[in-house]
Amino acid sequence: MNKTQIIENISVRKARSAWEKARNIYALELLEEAEGGFTSADLLNGARTWKEFSEGGSSLIYDADIAERVCSPSELKRTRGGERAPNSRESWLECQARCLSQAATLISTLARK
Repeated sequence: MNKTQIIENISVRKARSAWEKARNIYALELLEEAEGGFTSADLLNGARTWKEFSEGGSSLIYDADIAERVCSPSELKRTRGGERAPNSRESWLECQARCLSQAATLISTLARK
């Protein structure tokens, strides 16, 4: 598939959860910046890992913005709009990195079709 076809495929995908919606948004943002291939290495734009990509400011940088994107309304309330960590094991930037990784996997999977 080419870039336009992948964008169309992601745009029409039904997302049932806030996380799936966020993954699709991240995938579309990654595709906007993509020049060339659709592997994780190509999409990382010079970063070595998705954590480095996220912490380097290549995506959202404020906890509240990340929380608003990846959380359902009840999760957003529980985390006080991003004031509290998403869980006991990661920060909001790490949570974003995980979602970005899944977005990259979605892109590379669609590119192989």
